[in-house]
Amino acid sequence: MQVWIGRNGERFGPYTDDEVRQWLRDGTVRTDELGWYEGMTDWRPMGELFPEARPEAAVAPPSPPPFLGINETAEPDYATFWSRVGAWVIDYIVLMVPFTIISMAMGLGSLMTEFLSSFERDQTAAFAAYATAVRPISLVLVIVGYLYYVFFESSKWQATPGKMALGIRVTDVQGRRLTPARAAGRNAIRLVNVLSSLVPFVFYIVAAFTQRKQGVHDLLAGTYVLVGRASQAVEPAPSVHPGNHGSFDA
Repeated sequence: MQVWIGRNGERFGPYTDDEVRQWLRDGTVRTDELGWYEGMTDWRPMGELFPEARPEAAVAPPSPPPFLGINETAEPDYATFWSRVGAWVIDYIVLMVPFTIISMAMGLGSLMTEFLSSFERDQTAAFAAYATAVRPISLVLVIVGYLYYVFFESSKWQATPGKMALGIRVTDVQGRRLTPARAAGRNAIRLVNVLSSLVPFVFYIVAAFTQRKQGVHDLLAGTYVLVGRASQAVEPAPSVHPGNHGSFDA
C-alpha cells in the first residue's frame, strides 16, 4: 500500500505502509499528522489509519523521510537579500533588449537628437521638452516590465530569468505557484515604490531584515522568495482532493 503524508500544507510520498508504521513507532511521524492512500475519500490522522503503530523507544530509528531531516520545525530556505539583488540585475539586463527596441521604434533616437540640438540654446527648456516627449515611451516600458514580472512569476517556472539563473523562485505562503492575480498584486506594490517619492528600493531593503527575507511587497501580497527551482520543489498538498468535497489543511 502506498501512503501519502500531509505536513505543513504540503503532501509527501508515497511511502510504503511498513515505512510509515516504523516512523510512527519511533516518533518521526506524529499520530496527529494526516495521511491518505488510494481508496480513501478524505485525509485522516495517521493514528487512526495505523492504530497498531505505537511509539517504541527501544527500536532504533530508520532513515527519516526525505522531507524531515534532523529538525522537524525547519522552515524553507529563504532567498537572501543579495541573491534577490543579483536576480534583479540580471532581469534588468534582459529587459534592456526589448526596452531598447521599443524605445527606438517609438522615436527615442530623434528625440535625443532634438534634445542635443536645443540644449545649446536653452538648457531648461530642452530638459522640459525632452521629459514631456519621452513620457509615453516611459509609460510603455513600465507596462512591459510589469507584465514581464507578472508573467514569469505566475508561470510554471515561478521565477523570472534572473531568479531562475540564481536558483530561486516566488511562491505564496503555502509554497504554491502564484496565481496571475497574486503576481499582479505583488508587482503592483513594487511598482508603487518605483514610481512614488518613497526612498528608492525601500520595499526591497526590508527583505534584509525580516525573519523570512520578505520585502514589503512580499508581506502585503503574502509571498515568499525561496531557494530552489520550481521543477525541483516538492508538490504542495492540494486544498481539495479529487472526489472529496472537504478540505485538507495539514
